[in-house]
Order: sequence, then C-alpha cells, then structure tokens
Amino acid sequence: MNKIIVVIFLLICNYGFAFVKPNSLFSNNMVLQQGVAVPVWGTANDGEKISISFNGQKISTTAKEGKWMLKLKPLKAGGPFTMTITGDNTITIENVLVGEVWVCSGQSNMERQLGLRGSQKPIVNYMEEAAKAKYPEIRQYFVAKKAVDSFVYDANSKWVVCDTASVLNFSAVGYFFARDLYNHLHVPIGMIFTSVGGTPAENWTTRAALESNPELKKLVEDYDKALKAYPEATEKFKVEQYSLLAKWKEDSLAAAIAKKAIPAKPAPPRNPAGGAGGLYNGMINPLIPYAIKGVIWYQGESNGGRAKEYQTLFPTMIKDWRQHWNQGDFPFLFVQIAPFRSANPKLREAQLLTLQKVPNTAMAVTTDCGDSADIHPPFKQPVGNRLSIAARALAYNEKIEYSGPLYKGFEVKDNTITVSFTHVGNGLVAKDGELKGFVISGDGKKFLPATAVIKGNMVIISSPEISKPAAARYGFEAFPKVNLYNEEGLPASPFRTDVD
Repeated sequence: MNKIIVVIFLLICNYGFAFVKPNSLFSNNMVLQQGVAVPVWGTANDGEKISISFNGQKISTTAKEGKWMLKLKPLKAGGPFTMTITGDNTITIENVLVGEVWVCSGQSNMERQLGLRGSQKPIVNYMEEAAKAKYPEIRQYFVAKKAVDSFVYDANSKWVVCDTASVLNFSAVGYFFARDLYNHLHVPIGMIFTSVGGTPAENWTTRAALESNPELKKLVEDYDKALKAYPEATEKFKVEQYSLLAKWKEDSLAAAIAKKAIPAKPAPPRNPAGGAGGLYNGMINPLIPYAIKGVIWYQGESNGGRAKEYQTLFPTMIKDWRQHWNQGDFPFLFVQIAPFRSANPKLREAQLLTLQKVPNTAMAVTTDCGDSADIHPPFKQPVGNRLSIAARALAYNEKIEYSGPLYKGFEVKDNTITVSFTHVGNGLVAKDGELKGFVISGDGKKFLPATAVIKGNMVIISSPEISKPAAARYGFEAFPKVNLYNEEGLPASPFRTDVD
C-alpha cells in the first residue's frame, strides 16, 4: 500500500504541473474574432511544447516562464468548429464559432441583466424578449466582479449560448445590441460582459495612465491616502460604535417625533481597496489581448459630480484600453447617460466633447429613454439598437446615418441665434409637434424658454423678451423634455453654446 502511495506521489510531482491550460476565454462555445490574427494563450510548464490545431491551421510554440501564446492567422466567419490544444496533455474545445466579438462594459445600466433585478423596474417586455431569444450563434462570456490592486490574468469564467433561459442573465443592453447586429450581419456574435454598478471611470483605467496625467494623478494620490487611513478609521469606529449607535437612536426618535427624515445609521468605513485602477486590473486585464472588434460602454453616472474632470478622464480611459489591447483604434461606442432627476447635464456634455475629440467613437443619445425617478430606466431596447447602428457604420462601413444631430456651431444675427448641426441625415424633424427644450439668454446667465424653428439643417432660436441674445441651450438639464431628431429617428444630443 505504501509503495502505491509513493508511486502516485511521484507521478504528481512529475506531471501535476505539466498540464497545458488555456485561458478560460478559450473554452467550449467561445466566439473568435474573424478577419484578424487571433492570439491564444495560457499556462504550462517551462519548456513544454504547445501546439494548436484549428480549422486547418496547426501552430506550435514552447512555454517560457510558465506561459505560452500563439496566434492563429485571420479566420472566416462560421462554425461550429473544434480546437485542439496539445502539450503534455490534450484539451479539446467544442462548439467554437468565428464571427464578431464585442466587449460590453460600464456600470449599472450596462450591468443590468434582461431578467429581474432586486427592486429595479423590469426591462420593458422582458418576458416577451426572452421568449424570442433563440440565438444559438450569440454567446456571452461573463466576468465576475473583481476589484484588486494587482493584475489578474484569467477571469475563470465560461461562454454561455443564448437561449430563452440563459438570456435572462445577459446584459440587456449588450443582448439587444448583439441581437440587432446579428440580424444585420448574420454572423456569430460574442459578448464579453464585464460591468459593475456604481463604479467611476478611474477604477476602469490603469493606475499608470492616471498617474501620467497631471489632471488625474490626484485620483491615485487620494486613493493611496484612503488606503493608508482605512485601518485607523476602522479601529476608531470599533471604539466609538456603541456611543454612535446610542446617539443615532436618540436622533432617530427625535426625528420621528418631529416627522423628519431618519438619519443614516452609523456604519463602519468602507474598505477602499480596489479603487483607482482596480476594476481594470481584475476585469479588463484578464481579457487582453483577446481579439475583439470593439467596445460598447455605458457609464458616467458615478462621475456626475466631477463632469469637468470626466472631460479628461474618459478620453484617457479609452486611449488606455486601446494601447494595452494593441489592436489599433478599435471602435469605442458609448451611451450618453439617460435623463434622471439628479443627472448632471455637464456630464452629458463631457461625453459629447469626448466624441468630438477621440477618433473612431460614436455616442448613443438616450434623451427619450429616461425615467425621472429611476437612474436605471427600463428602456434598454433603443439603447442597444442605437449602438448597433453605430457599429454598422463605424465597424462595418455601412453607408448609413448612425447618430442623431450633434451641435456644430452657432451664429447670432439680430435677435436670433442660428445653430448648425452635423449628422442631420435626411433632415431635421420635430417629433410630435413644435420644437421644445430650447432656451435662450441675453447675458449667458439667465435663460428663458425660446421659440425654435427648423430651417433646413439649422435651428433658429429666439424670444420676444431678448433683443440681443448671447447664448442658447438645448436639453441642458437633468431631465430634459426635448424632441429634435433627424429623419432617421435618432435624437439630438443636448448642448449649450456657452462655456464655463
């Protein structure tokens, strides 16, 4: 018996760490990007010879320092195929498709799955949408939440085939994007779903990128200070928590008697670990350099109080991702935050400015998809659809109008302001009546409701109360009520002619 144990032990020592293991992105049901070189990577013993056989290609390499990477030559859409990875062992990956791969990332409005979620309102017609979701060539790879201070190299997840049951756990925006894209391209679509609610953009950006920008390095400095202060703050709370709770009870009783709001219950300080750069480390780095077509992004609410900073932060994040992926300026399509009672219009402006200065980007405007009482509006179909239209134009070169009207410039003449636009498509239209949402000012401070009239590809704005106008705005508020579109049915972005 002892001899058998010794033999087993020796076998484990000799072979236990020799097994070739691909990154979990390379697993059953995966979708590979067509038309480009496709990196495939994983771990193995030093010196172990690794070979891959896939769709008529056979390539090999030798593992170094426990890692290996190979690149398949550009592939054509199709499948299902089988991939075989051989080292001292053999791994067979089944039901592989080749098509289009998109990263779906951001915060809660991208994270929101099609199915029910806690106290949030159901996605409009989610049951009917799920019943029709019979798309075996759409797959999703889900990245679990992981915010850490060092790079992670494998998300340890799996690909899931879209059907009427699984789709309930797909990103709703991501699914509607993938579905509409699939129905136009008729090739497999892979979604890499990596989103976390309530997260600011700096957490999705590398620490190095933040530190290298003078306007953003304070984000890292503040994070480091918070990390250093956390242990002492935690101990302080432990010492004081009973007296804090006693006072809270007294204050709560007094508030109840006075019919006022109950104060927040004392709570221990939040652990700041995994802040600046943390989500990039844990949820983006494990995906690189998987071959992708582009990114769809829905985020910004958590940076609403720092809109000016977002004008620098958001472009920095996009550049950061592109540099690390090393696949050129891939399409980066993002959603302008939806109307909400406390949304900051300057954040939408920061997104518009990002669109104007960062190449190969597009923005889906959602002025008609908001809910004044809910930061998680249930209208996700138009969002996914508008992103898919942008993808068809930017990523797949369709000659279509892919954006609503965007502010270009203005001219003051007599008592009017004339605003010009790009992306007018086949013409500007006022949906459901006369134009609304325009205001005008004579001093750039006090704005009054204005009359706005479409004239060709421009809008003429005026008010009988202002004889010498200085500035005009459109939908520049938390929950705008607006109706300027182009004939293609895409809404205009809010804007202002004045600047801070």
